[in-house]
Amino acid sequence: MRNIILLTGIIGLLLGTVSCSKKSVDPPAGGGGTVTPPPITNGKALPAGAGDGVTYINSGASAIFNIYAPGKTSMAVIGEFNNWLPTAMTVTPDGNNWWVQIDNLDANKEYAYQFLSDGTLKVADPYCEKVLDPDNDKYIPASVYPDLKPYPAGQTGIVSVMQGNQAAYAWKNASFTRPDKNKLVIYELHMRDFVGTHSYKTLKDTLSYLTNLGINAIELMPINEFEGNSSWGYNPSFYFAVDKYYGTKNDLKALVDECHSRGIAVILDMVLNHSFGQSPMVQLYFDKATQKPRSASPWFNVNPTHPYNVGYDFNHESPATKYFAKNVMKFYMQQYKIDGYRFDLAKGFTQKTSNDDASFAAYDASRVAIWNEYNSFIKSIDNNNFYNILEFFGGDREEKELSDAGMMLWCNINYNFNEATMGYVPTSNFSRLYFTSHTGFTQPDNLVTYMESHDEERLMYKNLQYGNVSGSYSVKTLPTALAREEAAAAFLLTAPGPKMIWQFGELGYDISIDQNGRTGEKPIHWEYNKDPLRHRLYATYARLIRMKIRNPVFATSSISSSSSGSIKTVYLNGTAENVVVAGNFDVNSQSATIAFPSAGTWYDYMTGGSVNVTLPYTVTYGPGEYHIYSNVVLK
Repeated sequence: MRNIILLTGIIGLLLGTVSCSKKSVDPPAGGGGTVTPPPITNGKALPAGAGDGVTYINSGASAIFNIYAPGKTSMAVIGEFNNWLPTAMTVTPDGNNWWVQIDNLDANKEYAYQFLSDGTLKVADPYCEKVLDPDNDKYIPASVYPDLKPYPAGQTGIVSVMQGNQAAYAWKNASFTRPDKNKLVIYELHMRDFVGTHSYKTLKDTLSYLTNLGINAIELMPINEFEGNSSWGYNPSFYFAVDKYYGTKNDLKALVDECHSRGIAVILDMVLNHSFGQSPMVQLYFDKATQKPRSASPWFNVNPTHPYNVGYDFNHESPATKYFAKNVMKFYMQQYKIDGYRFDLAKGFTQKTSNDDASFAAYDASRVAIWNEYNSFIKSIDNNNFYNILEFFGGDREEKELSDAGMMLWCNINYNFNEATMGYVPTSNFSRLYFTSHTGFTQPDNLVTYMESHDEERLMYKNLQYGNVSGSYSVKTLPTALAREEAAAAFLLTAPGPKMIWQFGELGYDISIDQNGRTGEKPIHWEYNKDPLRHRLYATYARLIRMKIRNPVFATSSISSSSSGSIKTVYLNGTAENVVVAGNFDVNSQSATIAFPSAGTWYDYMTGGSVNVTLPYTVTYGPGEYHIYSNVVLK
């Protein structure tokens, strides 16, 4: 997400069993961040086995509440179990954590609760898995989230919800194998703007559309609780709570389960560069006078370190931040069986201050170290081809080091592809589509290239608005604009390495990113699939995706290309297959000599025909014409 402005518990343990603890990594030494309070002489150690947030014991009849809040004078828990009257919490000897055990709970009942800081500030639990919002929950239909607990009368602010015995999800698929990176075709989608009900249940029922398209991964834009209901999700407030506007947490698990049953990996868009004002972590150390985090915050910088920050910027060198971020990462990997993360604004994970693009993109060894630490942690949890994708957009040297460690990088070719589809050749160089143009890269498997994402203008919108015209040939007409989208898809999907498609790009979605505001709701045009011209584009995408996945040549590292002129070509040399892709992106016919590696019969994948090649092979292509030739018939 770039350049986006968003609106703004020991005794008890011996008596029962421990469950639902979220403590998963070593706690930060010395309190983390900038807070190093003196030892508390009357402090009491956190009970063994107690995790962050709420840990249930005694079969859910008791719970230990624990919150990390160094430097506070007092902390208490208030909720429906104590009639919202403060129950004082005990501080640990290091002054970092506050905890208390609450007994006589009904394990089958949902309780609303908050923490009371220094007797005045009420905040929700940063580690809770469900929150209630007095302003926005009333707009969530029962069809999406049935039997939602009413907001407690007489209270204010976001409240957390806890329940000892919750309905467990019974996983069905235990044998999913994640696709190889080089065969990965990701479909990025936004719940709100993809299905009219904006629900996991409807998306689960719509998976046949994606299965037929042939993709083998979906990337969900942020699904943890964010401010408001209708949002892109890059304004996060609670990281362990699945946003109720999309459904229940078991609905999300069912979606992941069904995806795995269909051979589809699930990647979550994760926002850990910043947080927004509803976050209790922000509120606990917030200066109302300056409207900024205080320097005492264990997690946040007073001022952001880079020019693209929104909300409040995490201090990425702080042990407290690293502890929290690792817990978030581990949570969805273990609880929801996800297959990867796409980390938003990954280049912002730095404490070096930059005020412009150049200094922000400059090589940063400390940023590399932060990402190597997180990458190693993720591998320690799941080293079975888990996808760690960074929205980085840095220099080649830094991206190469991250790639060499196994991380994947978003690679944006939107501008160049759109110039080509509109018919403006001089500015349509495709070279960055190929790893060979990235200095130091030796393999294509860690560059996730795409020509559309949620952050870019739609190709079809610009085709129809600004497309080039030559005589009777006009890119501004729907049939021509769609046909040129086919040619662009042919080059994207034949390029070795993982690929990404932004929702409905396969139907030529032509609504501007700025309609109803950049992050505002966009119309859902499922009827596009019934239009023969648009469905032809969908069918072409399906053929290209299956071709890419089923033929080893599209994972080759032996590539040569000519990407700057009207006639663009790429040569892929495989073990048993060779492929030549050629296309004319001019608005006029162009003649060219295609440097086939050998003479003889070459098969045209898209037409099903063949050509008898004699060298040199000279041909004239009409505007928008493209071909995928192979020396053997492709699967």
